[in-house]
Amino acid sequence: MGMLQIIVSRLIYCLLPFCLFAQVSGQSSVWEVSKGESIVYLGGTCHVLRAADFPLPPEFYQAYAAADTLVFEIAPAEIKDPGFALSLMARSRYTDGRTLKTVLSDEAYTALAQEGQALGLPIEVLDGFKPGMAVMMLSFQALTRIGVTQEGVDLHFSKLAEKDGKTIQALETAEFQIDLISTLGDGREDELVLYSLQDLAHIETFFDALIQAWRSGDVDALEKGFVTEMKAGFPEIHAAMLADRNADWVPQIQAMLKTPETEFVLVGVGHMPGSDGLLALLQNEGYHIRQIQADAE
Repeated sequence: MGMLQIIVSRLIYCLLPFCLFAQVSGQSSVWEVSKGESIVYLGGTCHVLRAADFPLPPEFYQAYAAADTLVFEIAPAEIKDPGFALSLMARSRYTDGRTLKTVLSDEAYTALAQEGQALGLPIEVLDGFKPGMAVMMLSFQALTRIGVTQEGVDLHFSKLAEKDGKTIQALETAEFQIDLISTLGDGREDELVLYSLQDLAHIETFFDALIQAWRSGDVDALEKGFVTEMKAGFPEIHAAMLADRNADWVPQIQAMLKTPETEFVLVGVGHMPGSDGLLALLQNEGYHIRQIQADAE
């Protein structure tokens, strides 16, 4: 998979700041959602990982084995389609004569240029892109330096599902995600750039903390370190990236609970915590939520 397609793999976590998560033991980032005999497994994922982050927690494989159907945010086949990546990159460029230099303040532009120089992406390469994509490209560059690759939880299980002949479905379309990413930060470009760049120098520490919280399913830590700060600093992005999508996904998950098949829904772990996270929304609808542990099954 080339760089364009890796960027498409929704490196949104890299765009947003992570504060240090507390080192608290938990269970897993896999939950069983049920009402009566109907079950859907809900897995919180990291879209990108390092080789050292494998094998994945056993709860993911347990849910996978029990599932007839895997459901992703977007169909893996669409991510692999070069046309998707090209469309995203085209939509993430200015076409009206604007550039990063004309859109950003001197402070934000200089900070972006300095970070780009340090990471081997000169501002001349970035200048035609919108700020959200420019920061994503820098984030990817920083992550590759610490061994992060495109082989995250989602891609790992999509490959397994294809090999094993399991049904694959998606919650969203490619067009929806292209719109979402290409308009990220519109109207607040300076804040987005400055807010995002402040943590790139410490990205390895932050990534370690994210992985630790994800592996243990520590939703309190994830909420404090991911959702709360994002909601306070960028309420519009929080709504677009998390809250609104969660609300759209709940009816789809409810429909799955009415089928005889067992589904394993795999979405970014940032969608789980908080009052407008998937876990709370489903619980409010009367579903029983149980965080699973492989050795307890």
